[in-house]
Amino acid sequence: MTRPEISFEFFPPKNIEATFRLWDTVHVLAPLAPRFVSVTYGAGGTTRDLTRDVVATLHKHSGLRTAAHLTCVEATREETLQIARDFAAAGVTDIVALRGDPPKGADGFTPHPEGFASSVELIEGLKDAGDFTIRVGAYPDVHPEARDQAADIEYLKRKLDAGADEALTQFFFESETFFRFRDACVKAGIDKPIVPGILPIENWKGARRFAESCGTVIPQWVIDAFETAERDNRQDLLATAIATELCSELIDGDVDKLHFYTLNRPELTRDVCFALGVTPDVKLENVA
Repeated sequence: MTRPEISFEFFPPKNIEATFRLWDTVHVLAPLAPRFVSVTYGAGGTTRDLTRDVVATLHKHSGLRTAAHLTCVEATREETLQIARDFAAAGVTDIVALRGDPPKGADGFTPHPEGFASSVELIEGLKDAGDFTIRVGAYPDVHPEARDQAADIEYLKRKLDAGADEALTQFFFESETFFRFRDACVKAGIDKPIVPGILPIENWKGARRFAESCGTVIPQWVIDAFETAERDNRQDLLATAIATELCSELIDGDVDKLHFYTLNRPELTRDVCFALGVTPDVKLENVA
């Protein structure tokens, strides 16, 4: 099996306990030599400052190439671009550019009167503001707000044509879901990399809620398997097996990059990487 290039997504901690968990996660996964790690925003931009601080610390102390999530929510154009310029001044020029989720309780996304109205506008602004490597989201299963997959893919092409370098997909459960999506993207004229997003399921109930909220189709066999595994207390074993098999099938289908949503719980992601032949290359010494 070809060893894939890997990357990891973290989220910023909201308390002391979560801070220790994040740095434990970094220590566990950094030796696997990811090509980059990314740090998310909360819904409505609620963790903007935390994201900025975590990104700066990771970049400075870990030696990892670090990407910052940046959204259009609850900020003017100038405020958003200043955040990007601050990242660049700190040496961080990788951005995951997203429209962003609306604040909790909101009916939907409403652009700031002086802000970017879409991720396409954000990407265009970033291209004018500096020399950034820009990644965007993609949806193998149809985004809940999209009319259909054709509309989803058309919008992804607009983001890539606006200057984005690469797409990271939402997680999915079956390799054929990704392959069908990839083929449709090629047919639509998309020639930039589309990297599958992988979620090793640490908490089935939480993963199921998240899948339902973001439009990810859950096959019945997955539901049945986790219900059985919960009765037998073998959830982690099942989660590792499912994620490893999914990744193996993707690699067999000429996928050479994988992006893992770690949820700051590194063990399952590490175990899947080990099973794929991704073993420690480097040691992390001085994370503050």
